[in-house]
Amino acid sequence: MNPLPDPRAARGATRLVFLVNGMVFAGWAPLVPLAKERLALDEAGLGLVLLALGAGAILAMPWAGPLIQRRGSRAVTLVAGCGFLAVLPLLALAPSAPLLGLALFLFGAAGGMMDVAMNAQAVAVEARGGRRILSSIHGLWSIGGLVGAGLSALLLGFGLAAPWVAGVLSALALAGLALAAPALLPRAGDRPAEGPEEVRGFALPRGPVLALGLLCCAAALAEGAMVDWTGVFLAEARGMAVELAGLGFAAFAVAMAAARLAGDGLASRFGPVAMIRAGTLLAALGLGLAVALPSGEAALAGFALAGLGLGNAVPLLFSAAGRLPGVAPGAAIAAVATLGYAGQLAGPALIGFLARWSSLPLALGGVALLMLAVAAGAGIARGR
Repeated sequence: MNPLPDPRAARGATRLVFLVNGMVFAGWAPLVPLAKERLALDEAGLGLVLLALGAGAILAMPWAGPLIQRRGSRAVTLVAGCGFLAVLPLLALAPSAPLLGLALFLFGAAGGMMDVAMNAQAVAVEARGGRRILSSIHGLWSIGGLVGAGLSALLLGFGLAAPWVAGVLSALALAGLALAAPALLPRAGDRPAEGPEEVRGFALPRGPVLALGLLCCAAALAEGAMVDWTGVFLAEARGMAVELAGLGFAAFAVAMAAARLAGDGLASRFGPVAMIRAGTLLAALGLGLAVALPSGEAALAGFALAGLGLGNAVPLLFSAAGRLPGVAPGAAIAAVATLGYAGQLAGPALIGFLARWSSLPLALGGVALLMLAVAAGAGIARGR
C-alpha cells in the first residue's frame, strides 16, 4: 500500500487547486459582455441564460457527497476540475443562446462538483496535518479570481479572440491540476467520520448539517448582496460618480481576501465559534455604518468592515461541517455548500425585492440584522 502524500505537499497541492478553480471561474466574467454582443442578447435574455450556471451548480452539488464517499475527494476534484476547465472555451464558442445556456449549465455543474470535492479534500488535509487551512485556502481562491479576471481582460485588450483567451486559461488550469494531482490525498486519506451511514444518493440535510447549512446560506447571501448592490448603493443612495461606484465591491473583496489569508492563525488562537461570531458582528457593524451615515466614504469603510467580517464565515462553516461526528465529511460539505450557493444566488434578488418594497438602505440594513442572527447561532460551529 502506497504511503499517503506528505501533509505539507498536500497543503500546497490543495492551495493550487483552489487557485485554479478561482482562476477558471473568474475567467468567464470578462467574456460575458462579448457573449452578449455576439448573440445579440438584451439584458433580460442574458440574465435568463446566466441562470443556467447557478442551476447547474445547485443540482450537481448535492450529488458530490455520495461520489466523494465512493471515489474519494481527490478523484472527484480532478475529474470535475477537468470538466470545468474543458467547458470554459465552449462558453466563448456557443453559437446560440440555448447552447450557451447548456454550456453554462455544464460549467456550473462541474464547477459546483469541484467546489464541494476540493473543500472535502481541504478538510481531510487539515485533519491530517493538524493545522487549520480552510480560510487561507479560500483566500487563494479569491486571488485566483483576480488572476483569472485580470489575465482574461489583459489578453482581450491585446486583441486575442475570446475562444483563444479561454483556451489559454484552460491550458494553465490543466497544468495546475496536473502539478497538484500527485500530492493530493487519495481516498484512503479522506478523514473518516465516526460511523457514517453510507450515502447512496442525495439526502435532505437535517440536524447539525442543516443548522450549519442555514448559517452558511445567510453568510453567502450577504456576500452575494455585496457583489451586486454595493455599486448601486454608492451611486444611487450616496451620490457617488458611477465610474467610482465599483470601489465599494473592491473595498469589500480586498478586505475579504486579507481576512481569509489571516484567518487560519486567528481561528487556531480564538476558535471557530468566536471567529464566526466576531466576524458576523463586525459585518453587521460595517453594514450598519454604511446605511446609517450619509457619506460615500463612510459606506466604503463599512463595506471594507463587512469584507473583514464575512471573510472567514463560510470557510469555517465548511470546516465545521467536515468535522461533524457520525456524518460523512463529503456529504456534510455538499449539503452546506449547496445551501450556501443557494443563498449567494438568492441574495441579490432578495435585496432587489426588499429595496423595491422599501429602499435600498433599509434592505441592506436587513442584511445587517441577518448577520446578528448568524452571530447568535455560531455555537453550532463548535468543533470536536
